[in-house]
Amino acid sequence: MVIASAQVQGQVGGSALLVADHPPGFQVREAIWRSLWPSEELLATFFRGSPETLYHSRFLGRAQLHTNLSLELRPLESGDSGNFSVLLVDKQGRARTQTLQLKVYDAVPRPVVKVFIAVSGDAQPPKTCHVFLSCRAPNTSDITYSWRREGTVDLDMEPAGLFTDGQVLSVSLGPGDKGVAYSCIVSNPVSWDLATVTPWESCHRQAGMPRVGEQWLRGGEASGPPVTVSPPCPAPGRASYKDVLLVVVPVSLLLILAGLSAWHWGPWSGKKKKDVCADEVDQETESPLV
Repeated sequence: MVIASAQVQGQVGGSALLVADHPPGFQVREAIWRSLWPSEELLATFFRGSPETLYHSRFLGRAQLHTNLSLELRPLESGDSGNFSVLLVDKQGRARTQTLQLKVYDAVPRPVVKVFIAVSGDAQPPKTCHVFLSCRAPNTSDITYSWRREGTVDLDMEPAGLFTDGQVLSVSLGPGDKGVAYSCIVSNPVSWDLATVTPWESCHRQAGMPRVGEQWLRGGEASGPPVTVSPPCPAPGRASYKDVLLVVVPVSLLLILAGLSAWHWGPWSGKKKKDVCADEVDQETESPLV
C-alpha cells in the first residue's frame, strides 16, 4: 500500500520530524527510511528490534530514529530539502510505503524600510503629505510581505494601498498622524520579523529641502539619514533628474511613479521637458546685444 505524500517544513539550524504513519493494529517488524531526491540514499533501518542510522549519506550523524520509527533530522542545512520515503512491513508481511516532502527555509532577516515622500510646496511644514513606504528583506526568497498600522484594531492594510506584491505601501498623512507608526512584516512558513517606522517625522523634516518643480521628493531609510533629489533640468553633461531617481528610489517604486507620470503627461512630455532644458542652456550662452 502506498500512502499519499505529506509535507514537512523546517528552518536552517533547527530540526524536522518525519513521522512514520501506520494504522492501529499494524505491528511493525521492519522499517526502511530512504532519501529519494536530490539523491537516493539509505538513511535508517529497523530490523528485529534494532535501529540503525550509521549509513553513509549526507545525513550521517544528523539522523535519529525514534522508538515509534519516526525519523528526526537535525541540525538542518539549506540543502536538506527533498523527498523521503519509509517502507513499513508488519509481522504478517504486509508492506506500507509513505512518502514525505521536506522543505527547509532560511530564517527571515529583519527587513529594511525606506520612506519616500512627495509634498506640495511652500516652505512651511506640510499639512498633509503622501507617503510611499518601501520594504525589502535582503538575500531571501519565498517570503511574504504585509503591513500594519500600529495602535489600531484592524492591523491589516487595505489592498488598494499595496503595490509590488505588498513590498510598497501608499498612505496619506495629516497632522493627526504625527505619532502613527507603520510596521512591515516579512514572513515565511517557519519564521518572521518586522521593522517599524513613523513616517510623519520625515514629512516634518521636509521643509527647507531643495525644490523640484512643484514638488519636493525625499527618500530615506528607517534607520538612516534623509536623501535628497536633484532638480530636473541640469547643465549639459551632468546626471539628469531621472538618472538620480534610478539610484535613490527602489526599482519597484520607480516603475509605479513612471507609470503615473506617463498617464498624466502623455507620450510627448519627455520631448517637451528636454526642449525646455535645452532652451535654458542656449539662453545662458547667448551674448547680449550691444
